[in-house]
Amino acid sequence: MSETGMLPSYHMKNYPHLLVVGWREWVAMPALGIDRIKAKIDTGARTSTLHAFDIEVLKYRGRDVVRFKVHPLQRQSRRVIVCQADLVDERIIRSSSGHSSLRPVIMTRLQVGPCTWDIELTLTNRDKMGFRMLIGRQAIRKHLLVHPGRSFILGSKKRKNEVPTP
Repeated sequence: MSETGMLPSYHMKNYPHLLVVGWREWVAMPALGIDRIKAKIDTGARTSTLHAFDIEVLKYRGRDVVRFKVHPLQRQSRRVIVCQADLVDERIIRSSSGHSSLRPVIMTRLQVGPCTWDIELTLTNRDKMGFRMLIGRQAIRKHLLVHPGRSFILGSKKRKNEVPTP
């Protein structure tokens, strides 16, 4: 094990460019106005997905855009963030339960700890799911190394005495 006790030292030597994260981390998407959301780093999922509702595809200055709302905190629906992004595509995505649905796809900048990069993100209602966001293999590739036995390696960003914005 390395001095940090987190990973064997060969990982640090062979993958020094990858950020080591736990299987769940706090992340941000500043372009969408989301300063923090708890995400599951899901190596079993190919695509990344974000909980969204009231999803609308509209024309804006000749471009297709998606306007949607997000509840960024689990088990809380009082805080709502209204987001808008260019529509990149619409794809049929099969959920872990085997159900297929057509979902809008957007591109946005993801911030994980000190690192940022662009990812594709599908939008769907995840109200009944445990995590508001899943970060899949396409987004993880060439950026993150996942430690499956640890959570919040980059730190807990949960604010004490947080009062949701009405």
